[in-house]
Amino acid sequence: MIKNRHLLFWSITVALGGFLFGFDTAVISGAEQTIQTVWQLSSVQHGLTVSIALLGTVIGALFGGIPSDSLGRRQTLFWIAVLYFLSALGSALATDWYLFLLFRFIGGLGVGASSVAAPMYISEISPANARGRLVALFQFNVVFGILIAYLSNYLIGGSRAQDWRWMLGVEAIPALIFLVLILFVPESPRWLVIKKGKLADALKVLKIINPVGAEAELESIQSSAEVERESSKSPFFSKRYSFPISLAVLFAMFNQLSGINAIIYYAPRIFAMTGLDTASSLLSTAGIGITNFAATLIALNFIDRFGRRKLMLIGSVGLITTLALVSHAFFTQSFGGLWVPIYLFLYIAFFAFSQGAVIWVFISEVFPNRVRAQGQALGSFAHWFMAALVAFIFPIITQALGGGLTFLLFSGMMILQLLFVVKMMPETNGKSLEEMETSLHYEKV
Repeated sequence: MIKNRHLLFWSITVALGGFLFGFDTAVISGAEQTIQTVWQLSSVQHGLTVSIALLGTVIGALFGGIPSDSLGRRQTLFWIAVLYFLSALGSALATDWYLFLLFRFIGGLGVGASSVAAPMYISEISPANARGRLVALFQFNVVFGILIAYLSNYLIGGSRAQDWRWMLGVEAIPALIFLVLILFVPESPRWLVIKKGKLADALKVLKIINPVGAEAELESIQSSAEVERESSKSPFFSKRYSFPISLAVLFAMFNQLSGINAIIYYAPRIFAMTGLDTASSLLSTAGIGITNFAATLIALNFIDRFGRRKLMLIGSVGLITTLALVSHAFFTQSFGGLWVPIYLFLYIAFFAFSQGAVIWVFISEVFPNRVRAQGQALGSFAHWFMAALVAFIFPIITQALGGGLTFLLFSGMMILQLLFVVKMMPETNGKSLEEMETSLHYEKV
């Protein structure tokens, strides 16, 4: 239970960036067919229309660390809220296809940048014993945003000519709320110390978070800043930071090599491959969304109790097993009953409990204060690049290899993930960000 109401308010407010991330990603699903008809789009144009936001996301993630360092975490989050608001209104009011592409791209920039700035900010204001839960609020809100987008699309409908505009435009409401609430959030104390040297301002924020230990924490941050200042000539891509870089990139890659986005994006197609009719496929797809939400909620209550590494060990074994069971069903054509949907529901539950909940927490923890924005940007970029790649090649490899080999390949990737967790992944639970700098960044170089 988080008793500090200021800390909880700041974390929930910033995690709204995750809600908009999820909403913006999923809302297009209810409008894409109508949009194709409205502007008479070819299949190539239609594909670009749906994927343009993902392109913006990759770019936003790649460059999201720059404003986070130069403007500050809070100011960057403010401009992310502006991007979300402009994207929602612009997409809804677009008078031609090119304008629509522009505003959807702008929304994608917001999604990518929020995956950098939001987890990083929450990580930097959170006490060590609650950091996992608070940062995982971001992922919880991503999943929640996806569910609300589906519900919103259902309630608005789609039968009337202009319904697609309302589906996209309604995002402006939570975007405006995010924009207003972020004004009541202070700047990250670690950014104030490391980038601006504003010790008094940082101490004010730290006293609100932890009145008893604020001075000691400020001294720890200052000490970290001194050590990093001595090595300020070390570029980001250097031996000094090779270990945390390897952790972040491998973690992000394994996140997508589990096949998660391919399965979510192509769930109806996968279920159809098993012989389910359209109605049953759509119902099973809805079940995946509900399972994802429920398992993420459960993970919030365990991430600071069990630790990141234990969740990943449990999840890796579960993912290996469930993916192997799906593969076996395809190889043997054992599609009787609802076994494949059940295996995939279990797969989603294990993913949400482990990788889904841990990724943004872990990446935001493993980099030193001085290069955290660059590290978070790299991890987010690796995640989104792999998401786009796997989603793109999934239909190709399923057609070429069949469902059995495709899911066996994903299961094999999770065996490699298990080895990564056992051999490389450190436990970050219960340690301050400055304590982890000592253990992760200087003993490994």
